Amino acid sequence: MAVVKRVHEVEARDVSDGRETVNVVKQVLIGPKDGAPTFAVRLFTLGAGGHTPKHRHPFEHGVLVLEGEGVLWTEAGTQRLSPGTVVFLAPDEYHQFSNTGSSPLKFICIVPKYVEE
Repeated sequence: MAVVKRVHEVEARDVSDGRETVNVVKQVLIGPKDGAPTFAVRLFTLGAGGHTPKHRHPFEHGVLVLEGEGVLWTEAGTQRLSPGTVVFLAPDEYHQFSNTGSSPLKFICIVPKYVEE
């Protein structure tokens, strides 16, 4: 059965810790609760000056930038992010997303379902 909802109806959770994760809000748009058998779709919103921690995890993920400007840091260097940018991050690749603009940086992040279980 199809699950249809609006982004503004999905719970937005501030996942900031004030140190390594700053000004970051996460919404699980599609996940296990929706019956998705293999993947989860999350929307991240990084406010001005916001960033995720430098981290890695044992799963790959795909990212699509929707709004704003930012950079992706990896051990190989940095890449500019803007609307329409698509990113593939391999398992165990160190990375960090940062907002370099004055408006929110919004991106979709698709991961294996178990990440949100």
